[in-house]
Amino acid sequence: MNLKSLLAKPFAHYIHNKIQKNAHSALEDQDAILKSLLKIGKSTVFGKDHGLGQVTDHAGFVQAVPVRDYEQFKPYIQQVKEGRHNILWKGRPIYFAKTSGTTSGVKYIPITKDSIDNHIDSARNALLCYMAETGNSGFASGKMIFLSGSPELERVGDIPTGRLSGIVNHHIPSYLRSNQLPSYETNCIEDWETKLEKIVAETVNKDMTLISGIPPWMQMYFDRLMEKTGKKIAALFPNFSVMVQGGVNFEPYKARLFESIGKKVDSIELFPASEGFFAFQDSQVKEGLLLNTNSGIYYEFIPAAEVFSENPTRLSLKEVKLGENYALVINSNAGLWGYNIGDTVKFVSIDPYRLVVSGRIKHFISAFGEHVIGEEVEQALLKAVTEQHAKVTEFTVAPMVQQQQGKSYHEWFIEFEKEPDDMQRFREIIDQNLRRKNVYYDDLISGNILQPLQIRRLRKNAFIDYMRSVGKLGGQNKVPRLSNDRQIADALEEFAG
Repeated sequence: MNLKSLLAKPFAHYIHNKIQKNAHSALEDQDAILKSLLKIGKSTVFGKDHGLGQVTDHAGFVQAVPVRDYEQFKPYIQQVKEGRHNILWKGRPIYFAKTSGTTSGVKYIPITKDSIDNHIDSARNALLCYMAETGNSGFASGKMIFLSGSPELERVGDIPTGRLSGIVNHHIPSYLRSNQLPSYETNCIEDWETKLEKIVAETVNKDMTLISGIPPWMQMYFDRLMEKTGKKIAALFPNFSVMVQGGVNFEPYKARLFESIGKKVDSIELFPASEGFFAFQDSQVKEGLLLNTNSGIYYEFIPAAEVFSENPTRLSLKEVKLGENYALVINSNAGLWGYNIGDTVKFVSIDPYRLVVSGRIKHFISAFGEHVIGEEVEQALLKAVTEQHAKVTEFTVAPMVQQQQGKSYHEWFIEFEKEPDDMQRFREIIDQNLRRKNVYYDDLISGNILQPLQIRRLRKNAFIDYMRSVGKLGGQNKVPRLSNDRQIADALEEFAG
């Protein structure tokens, strides 16, 4: 153990204790954050437009500020891009995080001098909590890789702009720079496959101790390493002990990732977004991710069934209940107000507030009134994978609408690494479990409105080839689990096995 690992331990315990203390004052901290946001926000253009100077509590805030998505928020962002000051927050943002929107094209999310610490400190705190709980600080002395977007920034107006992961790269502490891989030059490569080959070349002979990224792209990195060397990851990197991941549900990727590694390593899950760093796994033994309740963000929660209502119920943190799906709405010192980030969450603990990410608002199927969500299809698939000894690389689901009654169905596009023992039984297990989880889907099947789901097998690397074809291979891009239309499904037809 080197000096860096030794020095990390006392700091880890200090931060861990502070976080645990804050976790039990979450409601008080949230009230204080709302007051602080209103105090500054009332002097902005947005604040004057919405009368924030007259707002004193959450009920008044709900009346003053409607829930918006990016498209509705865009006129304010445009004023910021044009160089105006004090539009959404005091002064001007220090960055724009550039991200691809489903309906809005490119989105420009402000990051301010006040909000940048939320992005930087939260990832650090997740690692320090892990150190404090497990005693494993040895990874701090080895090489760490963060599979991320390019750190090269452009300028929109005079504001530095780029992918969030690239922005954060500029704020990695100097004491970790010597441990960081890949090189800056490699990280700047835009083409994912070219970049991946360089990353493999730079890391294959290094003492890798921590690997971080979105699970499908970590798997692609592992696959290339194994192709190049013929060895599993644990044999290449015997001191590899921590995997940090986020961005998608880990469970569908977990078995294959660990098989590629060849041994059990600890994993730390994060819940970051361009709009803020909302939660992180603070314990290896407790379920869920600890909500970041004292980091410049005031949270609201809309019951999932009301997301598309004109005047949905907006709950404060003290009003949430266990086990219910909520759309997450944020108000932050980045100047985001009543902002619907598009994710749904479900609380698994109230004291402290721990949650799991259950899906995306726009990723659902309700072509027939069933409103099937991502959590339901993922859990149904996992049960079938386990019982039928299958291995799934990637999948997505879309409706197939036929004109004749009883002929429509859900079509599952699945790329298998290992096909199930019995494909027909595999299909039945998924369908039965989906019916148990979603009463509306069950009613449609039993009423002969829908026939049971169908599976379309895709060839090897189908999803990689699809993502390449739409210019979204690598980085922070993800394949939607569910679509309410056939756009992705129709594009995947050419990749059928």
